[in-house]
Amino acid sequence: RHIMDDMNRRDFIKGASVGTLGAFLASGGIASTFLRDRLIPKPAKPTVEIGELKSIHVKCITETSWFDNYVQQQDFKKAGGALVQQYDVKFSHTGVKEGFEGDNAGGYSALIEFEFMNGDRKKVLLDTGWNNKWMTKRFEEEGIDAMLRSGEIDTLIISHDHYDHYWGIQTTLQWKPDITLYIPDSFRKESYQLLSGADFPKPPISNTVPFKGELKKFALKKVHKIFPGVSLVAFDCPCGRGVFGEEVLVCNVAGKGLVTISGCCHMGLLSLLNFTKNNFIGGDKIYGVYGGVHISPYDNWNPANDDLVRSINNYHVEKLGVNHCTGYITVEKMIAAGVPVIKGTARNKTKRDLYLGNGDEIFF
Repeated sequence: RHIMDDMNRRDFIKGASVGTLGAFLASGGIASTFLRDRLIPKPAKPTVEIGELKSIHVKCITETSWFDNYVQQQDFKKAGGALVQQYDVKFSHTGVKEGFEGDNAGGYSALIEFEFMNGDRKKVLLDTGWNNKWMTKRFEEEGIDAMLRSGEIDTLIISHDHYDHYWGIQTTLQWKPDITLYIPDSFRKESYQLLSGADFPKPPISNTVPFKGELKKFALKKVHKIFPGVSLVAFDCPCGRGVFGEEVLVCNVAGKGLVTISGCCHMGLLSLLNFTKNNFIGGDKIYGVYGGVHISPYDNWNPANDDLVRSINNYHVEKLGVNHCTGYITVEKMIAAGVPVIKGTARNKTKRDLYLGNGDEIFF
């Protein structure tokens, strides 16, 4: 694998430590005003060089990780509360009116197509969702199944092993069991077992198609260059439910600037933007953001978040394709503050058109 020279570990920890605490607070849907430029130490100058690529096309396969917020919260409460780990939770899979066939489980997954400077293209999946029935439906509707069978998609990146990003691993493996898999090296032991074909009766989840491909583990606290103009930044942040560590794509689009693509952004949006700005060559221009930004995912708005939302404009980002664990109240606040949010079409069981939903696309 192609891995950049290790960043100075001390600089990485300084750049990410504020986001780590922010992620802890955000696990309850709370973000804090302490996530500011002046509180994140800057290195002498950006040193990370990843090259350039021509463009990035992102299709949201599904951002609907669960269909009913209240049901989701009650599942955790019944299992033991905020600190319960995910494999110990009995999730609701029947009787949910808003769900898919009564199931509250959905999933997060995106198709990313990179166009490189020489004209070559590469398609990868970011995450593989949760509910295998729901994910199979969405993969078939967007043609992902055919792309996997033909080898047009040969790489799956798992941002982190949360249930809604990873437990649908069978959905991908059923069409390409030998896919190349990128994961953070902080995976739980149960997550490795699921990959090998284990089942867990309590949630319940299972995988009947054991993984047969190449597994690439990416160390936390480092930046890994994976393609020309494309890197994975592995943050050592707590994600909640017993999961630790999240990978975020940071890419450099020629003539435009840097683009971040996240699953949940548990390290905190402003921490991610600051880390990108302060460490990557070209970080003075952050062009775009896609994915979850983990601000009030259950729409339980905290007034402290108002300051955070207003701060986004300080980075002069041109396109924000937010979705997933970004609450609708958050997006309403962003739009009111003049943040350039790209709206969606409210189809395929996405409830509102405020942000990019299931089947929507964004181009960088």
